[in-house]
Amino acid sequence: MVSGDAQRGPAKRRATLADVAAHAGVSRALVSIVIRDAPGASAATRERVMRAAHELGYRPDVRAQLLARASGQSKLIGTVFGMSGTFHFDVLDGLYTAAAERGYELILSALTRSRGEHQAVQSLQDFRFDALIMIGPDTAAPELAGKVPLVTVGWTVDDPAVDSVRISDAQGMALAVDHLVERGHRQIVHVDGGEGMVSRSRREEFLNAMQSHGLRAEARVLTGGLTRLEGYMAARTMLDDPQLPTAVIGFNDEVALSILEAFVHSGSRVPQDVSVIGWDNSLVSKLPHVRLTTVSQDPPLIAKLAVDRAIARVEGEAVTERDIVLAPSLMVRATTGVARTD
Repeated sequence: MVSGDAQRGPAKRRATLADVAAHAGVSRALVSIVIRDAPGASAATRERVMRAAHELGYRPDVRAQLLARASGQSKLIGTVFGMSGTFHFDVLDGLYTAAAERGYELILSALTRSRGEHQAVQSLQDFRFDALIMIGPDTAAPELAGKVPLVTVGWTVDDPAVDSVRISDAQGMALAVDHLVERGHRQIVHVDGGEGMVSRSRREEFLNAMQSHGLRAEARVLTGGLTRLEGYMAARTMLDDPQLPTAVIGFNDEVALSILEAFVHSGSRVPQDVSVIGWDNSLVSKLPHVRLTTVSQDPPLIAKLAVDRAIARVEGEAVTERDIVLAPSLMVRATTGVARTD
């Protein structure tokens, strides 16, 4: 019997520029011009070469391109991102689209429980990226601030060398608190996102929003995090108290969904006994059996603005405002209602 490995045979050789040139019936130099999108080839030749490249499955050698660009721009944007919550992944999707439209590629490096900012940034250094976009960690002093064009997504940094693209946490939290207060809620809890800059900002703006309604004494903040587990732990804390709050605002949709589920499983009704608001307007918030009220961000727009700003810095364009702040909106769905009367 012939083994499965033997049946597969030798691996297919990767197509080269020479292969594409032979297939298209042109010189290797002309193929290089077309692949690099450089001037010097007619439209008909470009079409023939690109068709040959597609038929052969040719892909440019990124390492060779980097060496060739060593003295100029790499057309690469480094991206550091976290792996919790859906917002980062929605922004990543938008970054890929926006970068491709501008002729750039992304080089990714993830943050994990055992891999922090230093390791994530160091793994990108060999790629000689032109600019860096950080979707995390939301630190006050990014390691590469002032060393490369740097754009943070979601928070601002007190450094003139760092640009930022974010929504207004003040407006977002005001929308959420206003919505609840208009429905009679006074005992409102905010489950925060931990110790990062974004969490700190939303925590402060929650207290400010409650203060604006004369409810500072009723405001309560519970330590949470970015994940559903941390949302569940916060929900257990509230369930262990003698009386539930009438409303909860989660740091993100993942946290809010976990809180909602914990309440429902304990026998509490949402929104009749307790209202729940999330943050991000993620896909899960829109599911028919969830229909979570949530503060909406616009990941594709945020991503486009971040890429445009990074490239503007790379190309030396004049920038008048380094902190781009977008207005959020509140998506009102099934998880908020009139406050209960005890």
